[in-house]
Amino acid sequence: MQTNNTSKKTKSISRGPVKDILGLSQPIVAMAKEFPSGHTIASHQHTRAQLLYSSSGVMTVEAESGIWVVPPLRAVWIPAYTHHQIRTSGQLSMRTLYIDPKFFPDSPHGCCVIVVSALLRELILHAVAMPLIYPAKGPEERLLLVILDQIRSVSITPLELPIPEDTRLKKIYKSLSENPGDNRILEDWGKMVGATGRTLARHFRSETGMSFGQWRQQIRILEALRRLSLKEPVTTVAIELGYYSTSAFISMFKRALGKTPGQYFAE
Repeated sequence: MQTNNTSKKTKSISRGPVKDILGLSQPIVAMAKEFPSGHTIASHQHTRAQLLYSSSGVMTVEAESGIWVVPPLRAVWIPAYTHHQIRTSGQLSMRTLYIDPKFFPDSPHGCCVIVVSALLRELILHAVAMPLIYPAKGPEERLLLVILDQIRSVSITPLELPIPEDTRLKKIYKSLSENPGDNRILEDWGKMVGATGRTLARHFRSETGMSFGQWRQQIRILEALRRLSLKEPVTTVAIELGYYSTSAFISMFKRALGKTPGQYFAE
């Protein structure tokens, strides 16, 4: 009789809003959701940390401090109380773990994209299929502890774009976000925003930890991941992102991510 009641309660909760799920006493709860391409989840925050994994489709997660693009075989870690917005590219199959911060005190302190190993992927997919309500110290909780161990041990991938605070740099960011293929040099940007190229270079380095060239390349990498996930031709993506040849774009992509676009998405 107890099992049947629990099953009914789990089924009811799974259909309710996220806030009801986050009110459960379980330290980790998992959810699976589907979103169409081009969908936007408005800026929000949660009392729990999140691990967002996409088994298909690409997520673009934007917080106050930066932007992260999350293709398949990657996941994004979002600490509790972090305001963030999510945009989808391609049909998105999102798998989310909501983790009580008290249960995972040594978790990453900021947003980051992590590599999802074959083991971690299977653990996440198994977790979203488990009942939402499970006994403390039982097999479900032990499995979820293995997931936390996996998160601790995985590598972080360079799929972040820091957003600068300086108003002049923000103007450049807005322009390049709309046209990432713009090849103007920093001195030309300086004429547009009212600063010398040297001043802008200093601010880019201090606010983003990158040179202007590295930062612009990061914009292009993230945009390339989004477009390639939608099956756009590599040649088209290369030209529209400001590269004079497909081979130059592929070389850049491989230097940044360790694989050619074809190898990266073939995984």
